[in-house]
Amino acid sequence: MAFESLSERFQAAFKKLRGKGKLSEEDVSEALKEMRRALLEADVNFAVTKDFIKRVREKAVGEEVFGSLNASQTVIKIVRDELAELLGGTQSRIAMASKPPTIIMLVGLQGAGKTTTAAKLARKLHGQGKNPLLVAADVYRPAAITQLQVLGQDLDIPVYTEEGSKDPVAISQHAIPYALSHLKDVVIIDTAGRLHVNETLMDELVHIKEQVKPHEILLVVDAMTGQDAVTAASAFDQALGIDGIIMTKLDGDARGGAALSIKAVTGKPIKFIGVSEKLDGLEEFHPDRYASRILDLGDVETIIEKAQAAFDEESMANMKKAMKSNSFTFDDFLAQLNMVKKMGNMSSLVSLIPGIGKYKKEIDKIDMDGKEFKRIEAIIQSMTAQERASANPKLLIKDSRKRRIAKGSGTRVQDVNRLIKQFTDMQKMMKQAKKMQKNKRRGFLPRLPF
Repeated sequence: MAFESLSERFQAAFKKLRGKGKLSEEDVSEALKEMRRALLEADVNFAVTKDFIKRVREKAVGEEVFGSLNASQTVIKIVRDELAELLGGTQSRIAMASKPPTIIMLVGLQGAGKTTTAAKLARKLHGQGKNPLLVAADVYRPAAITQLQVLGQDLDIPVYTEEGSKDPVAISQHAIPYALSHLKDVVIIDTAGRLHVNETLMDELVHIKEQVKPHEILLVVDAMTGQDAVTAASAFDQALGIDGIIMTKLDGDARGGAALSIKAVTGKPIKFIGVSEKLDGLEEFHPDRYASRILDLGDVETIIEKAQAAFDEESMANMKKAMKSNSFTFDDFLAQLNMVKKMGNMSSLVSLIPGIGKYKKEIDKIDMDGKEFKRIEAIIQSMTAQERASANPKLLIKDSRKRRIAKGSGTRVQDVNRLIKQFTDMQKMMKQAKKMQKNKRRGFLPRLPF
């Protein structure tokens, strides 16, 4: 999970603050030292880290948190706001042309996942009602054109190519009238990359830019490369003038240093992030939501958006009711698990739930794509209607009931006990989510669950 180690270190620092009651300047200074170490170990740019700590300290002093009864929450709010600002402040969207087609030019180094990202972006825009055209302008990398054609075929999105042509500028130029004649309102150009930033690469990209006049130039960078991604972003922006960044493989980078540095260093926003290798693994980037995730405040908005994209109105209504209800049942639990399975990777979704930190290891043990989910489903379906409809797991305290359920589901009593524990943990998380949403509506900063 992105920012996992950073999140753990920040939570540890806040835990110490919470145990202090009223805070002294020394308490806050010690917490800021821990945050500074955490940011540097997460591969955040040194100057960016220094400036971040300075701003938090200045605001903490300005808010007069020292000696206040709610000082720790005030410090957390300041840190959250500054993290959001560091990540970009507000969400940055693609600027759509007033007169179609909107031309989007993807650039980047080899290995960043540019071609796959082009297909992911086309899929996302198609889901938003757009009619995209993919353009295969990478004429150098072996099989790059074929790869884009295969991805386009999988998505049922057309790919413009020119057989035998080795001129990426001409291909990009010719794609525009083709898009107009075929009523395509978005053109996504997959340009060639190089192993390193060089003059030849930049000259070619500048020529494409001059000829097609893209509305958006988006740089695709690999989060796993850390500060090298930030360096590449600076070079591309200086030579080409980029409009935003798509950061891939953020799901595989537990440190997240590039994401925390790139906006501050380049001034360019992260617009999308890659969260999986699947074609639906591209998300719009919300700085405020990611700041809350780092501090274990959750991201209920993204959970709801994922559900809205995957389920009908009836399923959505049932999910909202279950999240708000204080009577979460085994039937609700099974329904939730089925919905979560459709929504994507369990581990990434769990990270969006407020206060999930202390439950994450337990939830990670549930393999939503394998035998464990089928086992859970069999156990719940082997319960009586009364047991499934109950919000009280104590109803299953008798060993005779557990043996009956285990026998009916072809499992062991230990499996039933484990399910009951998982169910109880899920009940706690639902109550925590409801409490934090209630506090949010009242304008209070939610209390961290540790």
